[in-house]
Formats: sequence, C-alpha cells, structure tokens
Amino acid sequence: MVKIRLRKTGCNRVATFRVVACDSRSPRDGKFLEILGWYDPRKTENKCGLNLERVAYWKSQGAQVSETVASLIKQAQKAQAAQA
Repeated sequence: MVKIRLRKTGCNRVATFRVVACDSRSPRDGKFLEILGWYDPRKTENKCGLNLERVAYWKSQGAQVSETVASLIKQAQKAQAAQA
C-alpha cells in the first residue's frame, strides 16, 4: 500500500520535511517513490509547497494520506484558490 506522508530532513532543531509517496512498510526516512513537496514549520509565511497534480494522481491510485499531510493539502488548495 502506498502512503503520502512526511519525511524528515535537516538536522537537530532545524528540521524540515518533504512530502513523499512511499510504501507503507518503509521507515520514516527510508526509501520513497516520489517527492511531492516540502514543509518548513519554522517559516511564518508560505510554510509548504506541494505539487497538487501529483498528489491527486497518487490519491487516484489508492494512496492513503496521513493526517498532517491532509491538512497541508487543504492549506495548499486554499492558497492556490486565493492566488487565482
């Protein structure tokens, strides 16, 4: 089963995350299928960037989305709608 979840990058106290599609059996920072975006919790504006087309593709293929990534997708969709 494919999951869309966060993958931790960076170092201690300076963590950033990548949104990835990966096998559900792989560890958090392990092997992944595709990078779909990024998330930086320390920024005040524009905390995340997502490729919403690829997220929609993986969801159509049956990928499960984690709770945190689901909230990031909602934020990205609102930002995209406001921008248009």
